[in-house]
Amino acid sequence: MVGMAKETEIHPTERKASAAERRWLEKTRVLPKRLSEFTTTSDVPINPLYTPADLAGFDYNQDLGNPGAYPFTRAIHATMYHEKVWTMRQFCGFGTPEETNHRLHYLLEQGQTGLSIAFDLPTLMGYDSDHPLAEGEVGKCGVAVSSLTDMEILLGGLPLDRISTSMTINSPAAILWAQYLVAAEKSGAEWKKLSGTIQNDILKEYIAQKEYIFPPAPSMRLVTDTLAFAARETPNWNPISISGYHIREAGSTAVQELAFTLRDGIEYAEWAMRAGLQVDDFAPRFSFFFNSHNDLFEEIAKFRAARKVWARVCRERLHAENPRSWRCRFHTQTAGCSLAAQQPYNNVVRTTIQALAAALGGTQSLHTNSLDEAWGLPTEAAATLALRTQQVLAHESGLTETVDPLAGSYLVEKLTLDTERACYEYFDQIDALGGMVAAIEKGFPQREIHEAAYAYQKAVEQKKKIIVGVNEFVAEEERPIEILAIDERAAAWQRRKLQDLRERRDARRVQAALEALRSAAASDQNLMPCILNAVRAYATLGEMCDVLRKVFGTYEEPNY
Repeated sequence: MVGMAKETEIHPTERKASAAERRWLEKTRVLPKRLSEFTTTSDVPINPLYTPADLAGFDYNQDLGNPGAYPFTRAIHATMYHEKVWTMRQFCGFGTPEETNHRLHYLLEQGQTGLSIAFDLPTLMGYDSDHPLAEGEVGKCGVAVSSLTDMEILLGGLPLDRISTSMTINSPAAILWAQYLVAAEKSGAEWKKLSGTIQNDILKEYIAQKEYIFPPAPSMRLVTDTLAFAARETPNWNPISISGYHIREAGSTAVQELAFTLRDGIEYAEWAMRAGLQVDDFAPRFSFFFNSHNDLFEEIAKFRAARKVWARVCRERLHAENPRSWRCRFHTQTAGCSLAAQQPYNNVVRTTIQALAAALGGTQSLHTNSLDEAWGLPTEAAATLALRTQQVLAHESGLTETVDPLAGSYLVEKLTLDTERACYEYFDQIDALGGMVAAIEKGFPQREIHEAAYAYQKAVEQKKKIIVGVNEFVAEEERPIEILAIDERAAAWQRRKLQDLRERRDARRVQAALEALRSAAASDQNLMPCILNAVRAYATLGEMCDVLRKVFGTYEEPNY
């Protein structure tokens, strides 16, 4: 049964030290007491020494395997970075579409190999830039996109049929994706040649990030509609990127990040299959998005366990037959929550360690955070240095020359096995609650994350976890770096563009498209064709979301 841990896995309490190790441990009694108190960032106990005793019963073929072969613990491709280095995809979005378009072109000129777009809070919540609730937030944490006009400006001059684009958008993901598809279409790019990803992961919004609009059931329907449409129309596009990143940023442990993310993936797959889709029609285009935190070996083990667990889930629980469905493809972003405003240049070191973990763990694409992100949005110079960090690792460190170079490490293999076992234990708990939607409605993953975040913060305050420059090695300093500030001119410019759009578009065509969307939302038909028609009529994001709000309602999180 997929939900259960395998008998060959070794629980920490079952471990028996070898005679040689016992002799070594006897000698370590003269070492500081702290030697026996080490834990990972997630507070998992770490032994002072790992030996073959930690891997009793370990089977190479079953527990590890070769790169590119089931269960893909070592890599989803046999050659990994020999053939192609991971995609360097720096997250970018601020102010107006014009400003972000300039930054995207700049990053491509600096050697970035994929686009990644961040949207501002009003866009994430389905409001136009001139909505009263958007006041003070336009362009502040991402780019403001309210209409097809904005999307056309944002993507202007970019080689959309030759480069992949990732868009971090969730509740209104179907609408932003439709805007991207129409903008690409108008630029002459064929949909079948487009590659990229929409995040489209609403479950993690209820769990962690809280940027939801609609209740879970209609939100899951929107996700399923995009999966079905992508399977027919955009074979190279990933219609969902199931994200553990925000779960980790909310304070989860590494195991919780992995377990909740993969269980979300199971939930999406099962909802899609109940809607009549075949697993092998959509699972090959599933992608995942993980956080990479400071603990090098814990993170590497997490990435390796992710591939192994997902392969087994797809084959044994979802009954996928296509080996492409079994492969856990993932993007990684370094940990924003680990960055400190104090002594911000220390963040370059933190990000380098995290990027190293992602690369050694076999990521397919990577974003490295900038040193100034605890202060504000990245400046051009800081973003360039973050990109250069990836380039140095890829081209100067030697880590791309061998696939999964840490395979066989007693520590890494034991952490991988223990992470896998703990992941299945969470699956069992969530299954017992009735699935992930039911678990969310009962507040289970939320409480688990809250408790983990509290425990970690307490450990920092008690100096059981040292944060350099924050709770140890503190130094007095003035504000040490240049800050990128987004003023209200961006909001004023966006409001003027929206006013002009509403004056020049065909109002009757817009109203007809919105009414068709309302009617479709009240039925069970796929919403993507109606959303595309509304986008082509230049209906705004807010207008479309308002139609869906009236049909679906809005979600308010209960008190757990």
